[in-house]
Amino acid sequence: MKLIGLIAALLTAAAVSLRGFAAEEPQHTFVTALTEAQTGTLLAGTEPETPVPAGTQTKLMTVYLTAEAVAAGQFTAETALTVPPAAEHLPGATVWLRAGEQMTVLDLLKAVIIGNANDACMTLACALSGSEAAFVPEMNAAAFVLGMRNTHFADCTGISAENRTTAADLAQLCRALLVYDWLTPVFTAWQDDLRGGETALVTENRLVRTYEGILGLKAGHGGESGYTLTLAAERDGLRMIAVVLGCDDADERFACGKELLSKGFSGYTVTTPDFSAEFLRPLRVRRGTEEAVLPETGDLLAAAIPKGGTISCVTVLPAYAEAPVRRGAKLGTAAFYCDDTLLFETPLTAAADVPRRGFRETLQMLIRALI
Repeated sequence: MKLIGLIAALLTAAAVSLRGFAAEEPQHTFVTALTEAQTGTLLAGTEPETPVPAGTQTKLMTVYLTAEAVAAGQFTAETALTVPPAAEHLPGATVWLRAGEQMTVLDLLKAVIIGNANDACMTLACALSGSEAAFVPEMNAAAFVLGMRNTHFADCTGISAENRTTAADLAQLCRALLVYDWLTPVFTAWQDDLRGGETALVTENRLVRTYEGILGLKAGHGGESGYTLTLAAERDGLRMIAVVLGCDDADERFACGKELLSKGFSGYTVTTPDFSAEFLRPLRVRRGTEEAVLPETGDLLAAAIPKGGTISCVTVLPAYAEAPVRRGAKLGTAAFYCDDTLLFETPLTAAADVPRRGFRETLQMLIRALI
């Protein structure tokens, strides 16, 4: 009997231990990013390049590819899509879609953005690519094109913990979404409805009601991802994007998002360097019909810099160029700095053709020199 009692006690202790383990909250990695939208410059952040679970922010890529399809004419915002069987009975947030039901692209986007609906997200993915399995590679290809090199998508909804991204990468996706201003009323909606008012939608992003200049985008939460937020706003022509991932508290993400945006609006400006051709000397050309060629720059990029900061330029050119020189050929580089921070580089190119000198041209040059 004592042995039986000991075994029972051990089993009870093991069960309690397992319950405690199961109840233990996932450990979240807190990461943030502040990005200027016009230039895509990463201005600040906490471990902005560290991959973490993307959670429901994964849906932003589905929204982006839908907007791309509308822009390409694949369908319009008012096109009615048929709900596939794959959209039924998905876990998490839904708007209770049933296979065969029809809903417009715009209403499905409302369900995804405002209501975080997994079934609406699946319906869009299947309409775009035929199936979720075919859609996921499209998501990852789009991420690569947008420069999201530390991002991997495993599904269209964010249900899987294998969806991984960084705060900096997610900011680039938000930047691409802001191009589609017809989505702004959806991203900034506090509430809406579907099916003629039968289904109510209320956003998790409470800042759409209170933050000055708000442009969206999305708040979410999940066991693996914690509380998340992507936030964009515009003030005085300046657009800032804040990304907060891995929060343990619902309110903390909003406080952090506002703090990041405030830092961006108060501390930075966007400017284009004042660069004149007078800064460039003609470059000597060996064996050319002309003795030199003038380097030039193309259109210069805008740059996000701290307010009060100044931009300097460093030009790098060789001692000479070898003929023939074609107009537009790269001769060197101009690098623009704010203090010690490299903002961008641009090529210096030949402003004119300089053919290679033959015997006749060489003789003429000698005669001119003697005269």
